[in-house]
Amino acid sequence: MLKKVLGGALASVVLAAAAQAETVLTFGTQENEASPMYQGMLAMDEALKEISGGEMSLKMFPSSTLGDFKAMVAQTQAGELDLVMTGYPDMSYIIPELKLIGAPYVVSDFDHLKELIAGEFGQKMDAAFTEQGVKVLDVWYLGTRHTTSNKPINSLEDMKGLRLRTPNVPFLIAYAENTGASPAPVAFAEVYLALQTNQVDAEENPLPTIEAMKFYEVQDHIALTGHFVASSAIQVGTQTWDKLSDEEKGWLQEAILKGGEVANKIVMDKEESLIADFEAKGLTITRPDTGPFRDAMQPYYDELEAEFGEGSISALFKE
Repeated sequence: MLKKVLGGALASVVLAAAAQAETVLTFGTQENEASPMYQGMLAMDEALKEISGGEMSLKMFPSSTLGDFKAMVAQTQAGELDLVMTGYPDMSYIIPELKLIGAPYVVSDFDHLKELIAGEFGQKMDAAFTEQGVKVLDVWYLGTRHTTSNKPINSLEDMKGLRLRTPNVPFLIAYAENTGASPAPVAFAEVYLALQTNQVDAEENPLPTIEAMKFYEVQDHIALTGHFVASSAIQVGTQTWDKLSDEEKGWLQEAILKGGEVANKIVMDKEESLIADFEAKGLTITRPDTGPFRDAMQPYYDELEAEFGEGSISALFKE
């Protein structure tokens, strides 16, 4: 009997030690559970469990549960949240030079963005991120942003007077202002209601986000303005990163890459199919000439070059 008691106690100690040994990383995002980014997070969690033999996993907080992206970044900087997903250039509110890569029509596609992040510009930004208490481990493709509205947009002229919801980031506010619209920063979680109640006339987001957030239910038109290549930066707080062993860091990085493969494929596949899906739902798709849109951004480019130096924007355009 004593052996059974001791055996049971020993098993309890072993199980308790195993439970204590598991590292659960918290991960916050504004994306909801229908989004490709969240599907990538799920794949990342599965990969992390598999790679680590169950020693590491994620606890995810989607749909702005922990606040907007700035609130979650602050939590990550403070060590209260382990991982956060934000737009890569959206971090310009604490790293101003990211406005350069966020400026509309500067980045032509996701491959171009990856080249810039892997190059001199990205290396400089990596150092800036670290100074801010976060480390970028990967960048996933969120999609190319287009403009939805309650009236057709066939040309730049049709932008004039639109109350256009944008995130509270300078380069997308500049997109609205320079194309003749009135920018209306609204929290991401509140955009559907703002469109539904006509607080705003239009918004701009990637096609998969428009689907995931059901903006197509409260907008009749999508203009393929392609003004911004959106990305999701997977960031870990430096406080969390410094606590991980080299082995754990390797597991995490490998899992993030696997999650990115899943998210990127979903987004790219959706971008190919969603136009027909939206048309089937009764939305009108327009394809305005984006040349005048890009030309309209020149005053903003000039502002950025005045702030960051001559050639700072032109150096980023694809040759």
